[in-house]
Amino acid sequence: MTRLNPMADGMCTLKNACDTGKVKCIIEPASKLLGAMLRIMQEAGYIGSFEFVDDGRGGQLVVNLIGKINNCGAITPRFSCKFEEMEYWEKQYLPGKNFGILMLSTSRGVMSHEEARKQGLGGELLGYVY
Repeated sequence: MTRLNPMADGMCTLKNACDTGKVKCIIEPASKLLGAMLRIMQEAGYIGSFEFVDDGRGGQLVVNLIGKINNCGAITPRFSCKFEEMEYWEKQYLPGKNFGILMLSTSRGVMSHEEARKQGLGGELLGYVY
């Protein structure tokens, strides 16, 4: 199977595992960007712990699920999001105000839209979770 977008495949795997009630899921191939997105989801309380397992190929991310994900996904293409446009993109991808998070790649690293707003930063949209 060819993987054209590993980040979208990983987020889809996460959502499908949560929907079926699994407590663990394995995302492969792993990437630093996907690991950073999982860290944000962990800090927000959507997933439990996760770890990187080196299998000699692309690596795997083993994620412990806690059943709090309603929906998640990657945003393609990666739209550029200015600080002033943050509310517009929230309305596009999140179901309600203060419900869910957008994940952005900024000049100071990968962070949630709330953290980017506090720091007055914009960036590129990577994904969402609620």
